[in-house]
Amino acid sequence: MNPSTFDAIKPWLNFFHPLLMWGLLAIMVYALYLGGKVRQIRSADPETRKALIKAKVKDKHHQVGSIILVLMVLGNIGGMAVTYINNGKLFVGPHLLAGLGMTGMIAIATALTPYMQKGQNWARVSHIGLNVGLLGLFAWQAVTGMEILQRILNSMFAA
Repeated sequence: MNPSTFDAIKPWLNFFHPLLMWGLLAIMVYALYLGGKVRQIRSADPETRKALIKAKVKDKHHQVGSIILVLMVLGNIGGMAVTYINNGKLFVGPHLLAGLGMTGMIAIATALTPYMQKGQNWARVSHIGLNVGLLGLFAWQAVTGMEILQRILNSMFAA
């Protein structure tokens, strides 16, 4: 890549991470909805249960969960890479540390899937707890990320 081309797109790299993360937050809310439907299968009346199974909510939940895992890991790596490219360093603060913690949380929540499939209730409760905590932490990350984005925009327009 031509260095002048890279310099031209370099400032705009700052926007890929926030856009990806806001999309990911929306996908996570959808996964929560699907997870609630999966949980409903175990306690629903036979007709509702049959409809939920036919709608393949469990398969959809697993597929969306896989996409979330990939996007979370790549988004975290991408955000750190763009920060390093633009600044020559990472800023170790609450946003970075919470993002790294969230990546660990989603990895653990995903790793519990085989235990849930074998009917282990502790894994199910842990999976739900981790993901609800993750969603709450992610909402907070969205706020701190917008503060960071605002600082980047201010520096772009000040230059």
